[in-house]
Amino acid sequence: MWVMVTPLQYGDPPHVGPFALQARLQTAPAGLVYLGQAPDGRVVSVAVLSSGAALDAAARDRFVTAIKEAQSNAARQAQGWMGVRGWGASLVDRVRGRVPPDTPPVLAMQGGPAPWVAVPYVPNGPGAERFLDPVPVSGTLIGRRHGPDFAHYWLGDRTPALPAPPAPPPPPVATRRAVVLASTLLATLVLALLLVTWMLLFRSEEDPEPPRPLPNTQFVPTPPPEPASPEPQQPTPGPSGSGDGSESPWPDELFDGRGPI
Repeated sequence: MWVMVTPLQYGDPPHVGPFALQARLQTAPAGLVYLGQAPDGRVVSVAVLSSGAALDAAARDRFVTAIKEAQSNAARQAQGWMGVRGWGASLVDRVRGRVPPDTPPVLAMQGGPAPWVAVPYVPNGPGAERFLDPVPVSGTLIGRRHGPDFAHYWLGDRTPALPAPPAPPPPPVATRRAVVLASTLLATLVLALLLVTWMLLFRSEEDPEPPRPLPNTQFVPTPPPEPASPEPQQPTPGPSGSGDGSESPWPDELFDGRGPI
């Protein structure tokens, strides 16, 4: 069957288990099928239940049961156990609409609240959508339901069921050495705080107050003294410095008119 590949849409998981999802292959009534790549490079087909179908315990159980039956059938074929009993079991499964005979081998699967299954991808061949077919209830043993029509409440849901995010790691546990160092540091800080408090409260009362500094001296400059000039009418003492009190003679007394000056 030819399937159109569409890009991943908002809400699609980038990874499912160890497989990296690359595109959408199919949107089934019970879930979605993705094109992915295994860690070793193989191309795989991954089927994921829708969030509504994953909340239905019965639908989730049918999905997981189909996967486990495919694994058990593959194990029986690997052991070469073929006979009437095996043929009858496969016939009953085919009539009930469980696992078709051309179901691909299961590479990996996960149960829990958000189950998924991965199988090898074959272009235009059967893929992981085979495990989504038996999820909607088809009816009685003959494969046809009787009575009034009904529909599952989760039909129409196109959001994939994703596993819950992992729980945060536990807080780191401190070693004994770290605890001792932290306790010592805390005790040192408390002791220093008590010492500072004691110095502020008690030592301030005992210590005398320091003397207050004297006010600064203000210097006001004064003008220099002016010398008193002598009067011109009074004679000045002579250069001899004698103490007899004689005065210097005037020029007219020295010459008495007897010669020119």
